Amino acid sequence: MKYSFASLFFFFATTTTSAFSMTAPKQTYLADIPLGAPDAILGIAENFKKCTDPNKVNVCIGAYRDENGKPWILPSVRAAEKIMMDDENENKEYASIAGDAAYVEQAIKFAYGQDCDLSVIAAVQTLSGTGACRIGGEFLSKFFPVKKIYIPDPTWGNHIAIFQEAGMEVVRYRYYNRATNGLDLEGMLEDITNAPDGAVVLLHACAHNPTGCDPTKEQWKTISDLIKKKNLQVFFDSAYQGFASGDAEADAFALRYFVEEGHNVMLAQSFAKNFGLYGERCGTLSFVTNDADEKERVLSQVKKIIRPMYSSPPIHGSSIVRTVLTDEQLTKQYYEECAFMANRIGSMRKLLVDELKKAGSTHDWSHITSQIGMFAYTGMNSDMCDELTSKSSIFLTRDGRISLAGLNENNVSYVAKAIHAVTDGKPITTEA
Repeated sequence: MKYSFASLFFFFATTTTSAFSMTAPKQTYLADIPLGAPDAILGIAENFKKCTDPNKVNVCIGAYRDENGKPWILPSVRAAEKIMMDDENENKEYASIAGDAAYVEQAIKFAYGQDCDLSVIAAVQTLSGTGACRIGGEFLSKFFPVKKIYIPDPTWGNHIAIFQEAGMEVVRYRYYNRATNGLDLEGMLEDITNAPDGAVVLLHACAHNPTGCDPTKEQWKTISDLIKKKNLQVFFDSAYQGFASGDAEADAFALRYFVEEGHNVMLAQSFAKNFGLYGERCGTLSFVTNDADEKERVLSQVKKIIRPMYSSPPIHGSSIVRTVLTDEQLTKQYYEECAFMANRIGSMRKLLVDELKKAGSTHDWSHITSQIGMFAYTGMNSDMCDELTSKSSIFLTRDGRISLAGLNENNVSYVAKAIHAVTDGKPITTEA
């Protein structure tokens, strides 16, 4: 008996449909998976995208924007990519577990100084600063005798989850005085004094996130002396070197001073902000060791952590950084561009304060101009922040932190008037 193609297709289609229709949904473990809470910052960014208000402003996300509110790729980065495109030696092969060695060397010199002793610094390329913190946390959890890490209050929100997931006990130390909108040095020193000897202390190398409030050089020296006395392990997180003041050398003061004082620091380093390489996930994790043998042993264990986690890092972003930092002309150009970004953000600090005064605010907003880096810790509480979003479509985190990179001459007056409207007659002091 012969069958036409159409009749066979109909037979198989109806048979398959019938078979599937008679099969009841299987009960699996997936049915009991609870819905996870959205990320505090990325969730705000999603709400900003959905908002249809033409006056909406995003001062939440920590990414640089130009004077028109657009993402900006550094011209030195563009130039480096063109060089890479024409270089026949560039390829898309896997990097080693530790990453591109030439990039790592340049990154370490950028942080520790051109004359640093590379023979005792164990370093690997990581998935930006987040990956560096996570690998560092895994290393501490596996090898460090005191599995407590002291983290500033407040801090970058992801720090807590990263180190907890790595198996470390997270303890908060006082850092910011919410009544004075300044550094709580006395509270910080007291909490560090009460930490058990041998614990880990996380420090922001510069441009503290979210407060923008950094210790002075003299205060850094006091902190260093206490940490040395307590025999604590220092873990620096450096996400804004060069981006903070516009001078990468000045922004490296704390890290380099601690090394000079004999601390065996750990460093999580990111090039997301200062090179504008947000999506390239380009960073390093490094350890200052005592000798070459110790360096090799540390490296061997860090690579054992990386291998089953993600095997090796992406190479495009690291190739950009390597190209820029090994080309004298591009390096000079990069430093100028970095200073330009920092200066524009600094001008937004002053302009915001000026516009607040024009709007009629009688509050003392001087803490905004005394802070440094991408963020301003305004002193607004969560109710004020909610009102800013609901009434004026200004999107920010509920601790009152704003990204100054999201401000420009076209929207700063609007933002200032809205801030004045929610703070008029109310105290400016951030919540605990």
